[in-house]
Order: sequence, then C-alpha cells, then structure tokens
Amino acid sequence: MRRGDLYRVPRPHAREPKRFRVFVVVSRQRLIDSRFPTVVCAPVYSQRHGLATQVDVGPNEGLLHDSSVHCDELVSLQKSRLTRFVGSLDADGLKRLDRALRVALGIDPSRGMEPWQAGA
Repeated sequence: MRRGDLYRVPRPHAREPKRFRVFVVVSRQRLIDSRFPTVVCAPVYSQRHGLATQVDVGPNEGLLHDSSVHCDELVSLQKSRLTRFVGSLDADGLKRLDRALRVALGIDPSRGMEPWQAGA
C-alpha cells in the first residue's frame, strides 16, 4: 500500500448510499508502513465542482469515469478494508493531492515544516 493508491471499499459507513466507494490513501508513507491499523483517506466522487480541494482523476488512475478526490471529506479507514486496488496517482497527481490537502486543512506552504513534522 502506497500514498496515492486508490481502493474500492464496500459500504465504508452506514450512511453510504452506494455499495462501494473509491478512496485515495493520503496518510504519510511512514504511517502506512507502520503497524497502526488505520490510514487517512479521501473519497472519490463522480461529481466535480472545480474546487481547490478537489483533484480530478479518471481512467488514467484506474477509474471507469472522470471523477474527483474530495479532500474536504477525509476519513480514517482500517487498512484491512483496503484490499480492492484500483490504481494510483502519478507524481503530478500526488502534487495536486498535496495542494488540495493544504487548502482543505488551511496549511500555509510558505511557513515550511515544523521540526516535529519532519520525522513524524
């Protein structure tokens, strides 16, 4: 499992209207590789609004249709539920994901990383 991988998850929560939802893993790789049981993910929807917190994805990432990653709706999912691999974001897609996450979380990129962020 890598940051930027897309997985098809069956009924991620009780309120989910669809039988499946695709999610992108957004946690840092160090957490993904750890024994910690969950990772932070962003859902993929077919609706695209052109918001700065959304990343366009589609067939190049293994999806059937043009869609978007919604970074305003982050969730924690059990790693054990991420078994149906769909595809991955390329290097450019990861850069767009990083930008969308910074906007969604209100992180000012000009401030740089705090010392506690570098190795965590």
